Amino acid sequence: MLRHYFKKVLICSDFSANSDFAFAYALEICQRSEDTSLYLLHVIPEVDAQFWKTYIYEVEDDIDAKAKSDIDLRLEPYKQAVPPGQEFHIEIKIGKDHREILDYAREISADLIVLGRQSKNSFQKAFMGDITEKICRSADCAVLVMPASYQQRVEGKG
Repeated sequence: MLRHYFKKVLICSDFSANSDFAFAYALEICQRSEDTSLYLLHVIPEVDAQFWKTYIYEVEDDIDAKAKSDIDLRLEPYKQAVPPGQEFHIEIKIGKDHREILDYAREISADLIVLGRQSKNSFQKAFMGDITEKICRSADCAVLVMPASYQQRVEGKG
């Protein structure tokens, strides 16, 4: 029997409830193997970042410090959830979501990418593209997609 333990697990978070669920799942995967590293990646879409920077700099001087502080607050529950002894890394990138995720996965030689997938209607898919689909088609490693409906089923709500 072939047994493969994931040594480097990449969880991508947009700070949604489904990302939180996917994070808990990724953490459990890491805890079932020895010497496993967990990497959390949050990508700030470049288009949004550039638009808001231009607008907000006119209103508030120290927006970068405020943005960093807000992101740090969002990361704190993840940090608290990781038990002592579990290797854990956090990375924040600015750019095109799927490209940054794929590039970072290659950079760290990820064995598994875990994604929480939100339900999207056809307009959202056509307008923004399907990040999950792009990652699944192009990743050099295994990809685990956690749909929001699975979380609801596990929690007995669906």
